[in-house]
Amino acid sequence: MGNLSTPDSVQKLQTALHAKAKAEPGYRFYALYDKISREDILAHAYAQCRSNKGAPGVDRQDFEAVEAYGVERWLGELALALREETYRPEPIRRVYIPKANGKLRPLGISTLRDRVCMTAATLVLEPIFEADLPPELYAYRPGRNAQQAVVEVEEQLFRGHPHVVDADLADYFGSIPHAELLKSAARRIVDRRVLHLIRMWLDCPVEETDNRGRKTRTTEARDKRRGIPQGSPLSPLLANLYMRRFVLGWKRLGLERTLGSRLVIYADDLVILCRRGKAEEALQRLREIMGKLKLTVNEEKTRICKAPEGEFDFLGYTFGRMYSARTGKAFIGLRPSKKSVQRAVGTIRELTVRSTTWQETTTLVGKVNRMLRGWANYFSVGAHSKAYRALDSCAATRVRRWLHRKHTVRGKGGSYPIPHLYERFGLVRLTTLGRDPPGTKA
Repeated sequence: MGNLSTPDSVQKLQTALHAKAKAEPGYRFYALYDKISREDILAHAYAQCRSNKGAPGVDRQDFEAVEAYGVERWLGELALALREETYRPEPIRRVYIPKANGKLRPLGISTLRDRVCMTAATLVLEPIFEADLPPELYAYRPGRNAQQAVVEVEEQLFRGHPHVVDADLADYFGSIPHAELLKSAARRIVDRRVLHLIRMWLDCPVEETDNRGRKTRTTEARDKRRGIPQGSPLSPLLANLYMRRFVLGWKRLGLERTLGSRLVIYADDLVILCRRGKAEEALQRLREIMGKLKLTVNEEKTRICKAPEGEFDFLGYTFGRMYSARTGKAFIGLRPSKKSVQRAVGTIRELTVRSTTWQETTTLVGKVNRMLRGWANYFSVGAHSKAYRALDSCAATRVRRWLHRKHTVRGKGGSYPIPHLYERFGLVRLTTLGRDPPGTKA
């Protein structure tokens, strides 16, 4: 949640909660509700939400409106509503964002007031639940990220776990059952007011607006008693809390030992890496455990393969056979997937379409550079030189064409030679930012 430094008072509370939870796995916390309404907690929660920006909810209140009203006054009223237990969340505004496969992903946008309240709850609850989360979970956790997950997959392949279940869950966030999730929370949290807050957020109705501006509200989550809203500040923590059940079930059944398996999980993306051709059995046990958790394996997106003969994608990387640039020998490695490169190319094209030539050149190059650096920061492990060269070529070609259109230069003349783009305009060149590990190529 943003990059703000945590105030000392908040950090002290979080450290104490985490230490207590870590030292006593069976301890249950009785008095947490008053922490959520603390002035410093709410102020930091607001600052976190402010740094993340985000669109307004159903009430259309934005940060500018809050600041015109007075942030301290606004937070004081929220704190009072929490203390008097009159706080009630507003419906969630649903919008749809395009996915890479062309489909739409539903995203829930809570009101600013509700986002601040949920962020405050997260600041208090995360240190407690974090103490219980197993190392197999990498998403939405302090000090953990997707790159660590892909490196762990590579290491497990290298250590003799080449039989892989590349699994996907069908609508994980929308399928989590409320009763079981609240049981997971109540294992640590006794404070009924905190549990009531979580229940209210889970039961929130959803408001949608059609093309004619007509609004409709549905109560699907409350009626079906399942699903957590994607986009909620608290949802990542709740998603990890419930996925913990799967990891514990897998270990308690002894499947790490009997299947020689290792789990690597990032949100609803997971891989099971096995020894001795046990992937078929691992997939069957995955189905059984997920069924007991009232979750469904997406059979269309779930597959079994053996590396390096087969390839599989995980978190934007392709794992499979690579070759040494020095010896030509094959080994198991990873590289940016074709889809990841294609999406990056698509973004560069969108940034440099003809309709954007009204911008200053420095503005356009700045946008392309931010995109390239962000992409390279993520895809900085494995064999990435081929992908870097492809994006360098695409960016230079598109920026050059953009300049020709902006200044009505005809033909393919040398008005803007490629070196000129880097030297004068400062276009980022990925191949100068980093190098592949010695002796690897895709």
